[in-house]
Amino acid sequence: MPSSNIKTSGFSLAKGKELTGDDFYAVKTMGNITVGIVCDGVGSADHGAEAAQRTTEYLLNNFKIRPKSWSIEKSITTFIKSINSILYQESQVNYERSELVTTLTIVVIAGSRLYGANVGDSRVYIYRDEKLNQISYDHAMDEEGYENVLTQAIGIDKEVEIYYFENTIKERDKILLCSDGLYNVLDKEQIEKQLSVGSATSLVKKASTIKEDNLPDDTTAAVLEILKVDEKEILRKQELLILQTLKEGEVIDGYVLEKSLIQNQRTWLCKKKTKRYILKFPPIEAIDDATLIDLFVKEAWNAKRLKADCFPKAVIPKNRTMRYYVLQYIQGESLEAYLKKHHLSVDDAIKLTKTLLQMAQYLIKRDLVHGDIKPDNIMVVKDEDENLVFKIIDFGNITEVFSTSSKAGTPSFLSPQRFQGEAISETSEIFSIGVTLYLALTKKYPYGEIEPFTNPSFKEAQRPSKYNANIPKWFESIILRAISRDEHKRYEHYSEMLYELERPQNVKPYFNENSSIIERDPVLFYRVGFTAMTLLNLILIALLLR
Repeated sequence: MPSSNIKTSGFSLAKGKELTGDDFYAVKTMGNITVGIVCDGVGSADHGAEAAQRTTEYLLNNFKIRPKSWSIEKSITTFIKSINSILYQESQVNYERSELVTTLTIVVIAGSRLYGANVGDSRVYIYRDEKLNQISYDHAMDEEGYENVLTQAIGIDKEVEIYYFENTIKERDKILLCSDGLYNVLDKEQIEKQLSVGSATSLVKKASTIKEDNLPDDTTAAVLEILKVDEKEILRKQELLILQTLKEGEVIDGYVLEKSLIQNQRTWLCKKKTKRYILKFPPIEAIDDATLIDLFVKEAWNAKRLKADCFPKAVIPKNRTMRYYVLQYIQGESLEAYLKKHHLSVDDAIKLTKTLLQMAQYLIKRDLVHGDIKPDNIMVVKDEDENLVFKIIDFGNITEVFSTSSKAGTPSFLSPQRFQGEAISETSEIFSIGVTLYLALTKKYPYGEIEPFTNPSFKEAQRPSKYNANIPKWFESIILRAISRDEHKRYEHYSEMLYELERPQNVKPYFNENSSIIERDPVLFYRVGFTAMTLLNLILIALLLR
């Protein structure tokens, strides 16, 4: 789950007037999971504090490198057994008794699921709907007077008994991990009250206040507040059928398939009642490939959540029986198809530029980029007054900005830096926008059409006005700057390009590095030439008069 979906806090105080205690905690987000750990070093062991710290750090480090094929349950149980064995054996070798001993409680949040385990009497609670629920199990004796005697702990024995649990999490849940120092001072009602308004810090300080800043035991709490459940993970885990074949006339959840729009027959024009829609299905290979499922879920989720005028509307039906998502049907044609029959006017090209830049700015605010800007992914439609309007399609390549692993993009529209393995960024997207404009106005690629799996040379591009004399100089300069081979000469941000597009009078002429002086500044060229000719004539006159 993204770190922005979870708010975390942690706090620890040593008992009495001690400066340090035997507790140790950590909360860390790694990729799509968040891990929370609290360990309470057993005070009767001389090295309990060391055991608590080492156990916490061992588990965190192993979760960073855990095999992708392992389930979270397998990871938790395997790592706990491993650190138990390490600490137990080390104790026997160095001390001939169990000295590296600690309790442990750990939770892992992935998507809408909470995975956890505990060994000992440190606890995990879920605070939901103003009620506190303990979901861990205390490994402690039941006999009166022996309640604090542990029956299980990390490092105390060769084998360890793990209490493992799972739960579904909801928005506004608070997950509390704590050592026994907290719940032995605060009762259930007090913990509930503090959690309703505060964090881990307020819980521990409340306990300290009750004991007049003289806590009888080390006291630690870590709180993970669920601000938002990861919808992508929920979608991914839905058990939905993926059809291998789709055919005309087939009815899927009330949608009648009318026509396949792409050769692979995974995107269909369909009809439901009196309205037409587009149904997008995952590739057939996704049946046996979890990675492709993840990519399709991400595509559908992006399509649903990106609500801007430049995008077609999209929904993911709640009661689907199969894996697909629904797109608004746009009656028009791709810009690629449009250009085969028409010429794009300069005014429409400027409107297209604004649409692309506004789309890009909308995405960058969400740390995203489109990834595959090109005429084939731009729909041309007409409004009520027959004016051209542009819509951006293809949610499949939308990815996080600065991604280096993304293979998004079409070769002819990729910046030179993308071919060198650099991260996708605003400047690389601006290059794609520039190539799209150049092609739309000239029907030529600035650096030629680039085939996949080639290493292009990117020779100097011709000025687009060579092929289309209607392009004004200021607009030409914007296009040339956008497609500059040198990323440092290119616009760094969408806002810079949009600023100049809206203020033609402020656009400075752009010239390629090999441009001649007469191209760069014809007035200066003729002024220098006139001065040189005048001096030459004066010299000749002087020579003749001698």
